[in-house]
Amino acid sequence: MTQTVAVLGTGKIGEALLSGMIRAGWRPADLLVTTRRPERAEELRSRHGVEPVTNAEAAKRADTLILAVKPQDMARLLDELAPHLGQDRLVISAAAGIPTSFIEERLTAGTPVVRVMPNTPVLVDEGMSVISGGSHATADHLAHTEEIFGGVGKTLRVPESQQDAATALSGSGPAYFYYLVEAMTDAGILLGLPRAQAHDLIVQAAIGAAVMLRDSGEHPVKLREAVTSPAGTTISAIRELENHGVRAALIAALEAARDRSRELASGNG
Repeated sequence: MTQTVAVLGTGKIGEALLSGMIRAGWRPADLLVTTRRPERAEELRSRHGVEPVTNAEAAKRADTLILAVKPQDMARLLDELAPHLGQDRLVISAAAGIPTSFIEERLTAGTPVVRVMPNTPVLVDEGMSVISGGSHATADHLAHTEEIFGGVGKTLRVPESQQDAATALSGSGPAYFYYLVEAMTDAGILLGLPRAQAHDLIVQAAIGAAVMLRDSGEHPVKLREAVTSPAGTTISAIRELENHGVRAALIAALEAARDRSRELASGNG
């Protein structure tokens, strides 16, 4: 891996990506970082052995720039980078709701841009990063992006028109599971279990179920039916979930998340 990669904006997601790249074999000497605070820069240098630089330096020196800043900071950052970037650089955006066209319009014509929507499990190398190429991104650019984000989990290519749906399902997805675990833990307490025990039971059930879904290749309906015996406890619980419209509520919730992602992409923040 001989390319120089710069991570601009090294909050939790940016640093997780940085550390994942190092674990995947990238040399710290080939990695640059930018951050607003000098003490944060020194922390990153000490922890990962990478070089902190200014945004302008990153634009001049890096072959690939990963923009991991907040969406509201993107326009200002692009204005700072534009004078130093040409068509020979790859720009990867990990900012939620920012379409590739927004970035392309502010950089040299023909600059390749790739949009990525990671989710927070990248912090434990179990993320899902959804990747879409802009107007000038080639198959090689997409493969390079997959190589980078593959260090912190899985990747999936989709047309950019599907990014809002992917954001609703994957980008926001972990929050839905945390919400469900919270509710089930409260139910466990109501049923007489101590909070810690209820939490451990639910978390392990979630991990086990997720691994079975991933590794068995079975449809979730078939896995659910294997737990659901006639006139048993599980079917009684599922009947209540259906009576309360949980399935419909989940569909409506994801539609709302998708619609909000569209609003953000259109600038209606």
